[in-house]
Amino acid sequence: MTKITSYDELRQRCADVKAQKASLAKDKIIINVSLATCSIAAGGKKALQAIEEEVAAAGLQDAVMIMKSGCMTYCYAEPTVEIAKPGAAPVVFGDVDEAKARALVTDYIVRNEPVEGVIPVNYVRVAF
Repeated sequence: MTKITSYDELRQRCADVKAQKASLAKDKIIINVSLATCSIAAGGKKALQAIEEEVAAAGLQDAVMIMKSGCMTYCYAEPTVEIAKPGAAPVVFGDVDEAKARALVTDYIVRNEPVEGVIPVNYVRVAF
């Protein structure tokens, strides 16, 4: 990576990264697993591993982008997972243990069936 030496170069690099990220995720399902301290303590890493395993088992690696984030402000419902399907508003699920993590992939993503545990979204994601 080249050294950034001016504010204009930084702005251009930021624009390039945003464009690259947008093109990668444009037609993908985005699964965002909260891995803040409270989520990890509640089993967030196990939920993430179960999601990764189910995505691989279903052969969805090219259709799904798995992200890890910090706090989603739902500490009472950790682990939480946000799923955004292309063209649809993101849906946040709470109390995601291994079984629910697997159901999110097999039922919600693959079969397009509802899964219990939806948390109403009370924030707007800010993209930088």
